[in-house]
Amino acid sequence: MPPKAIKSAAAHAAALARVESLMDAAPGSPAETELEVWSILIEKYEEEHFPVSAPDPIAAIEFRMEQLGLTRTDLLRHIPSRSKVSEVLSRRRPLSLQMIRSLHAGLRIPADVLLQRPRLRKARAAA
Repeated sequence: MPPKAIKSAAAHAAALARVESLMDAAPGSPAETELEVWSILIEKYEEEHFPVSAPDPIAAIEFRMEQLGLTRTDLLRHIPSRSKVSEVLSRRRPLSLQMIRSLHAGLRIPADVLLQRPRLRKARAAA
């Protein structure tokens, strides 16, 4: 089946099956060229039909901490006090511009992820 624009879920499934059959194509072969073309077409279809939104900034910080084996104490290099670290991670305080800059530089979290609004928890009303 020659490569063509993917316009439906059925065509997407067929394209994925075709790519699967071409995965062992020899380098430089016509099958490898076809595999590349199908890959581009599938990527375009998936970008349009299955968009991936950026992660929540707090989730991104927690994920990066886990990757690097960091603790809340390690975040004091980027967030100026233990109480602010706790408030940020518990979603009671938004990240400041200075925190965003420091987390971006120190933990290599993309700034566009950190600039998004996290889901904040509302403060409890005084009883």
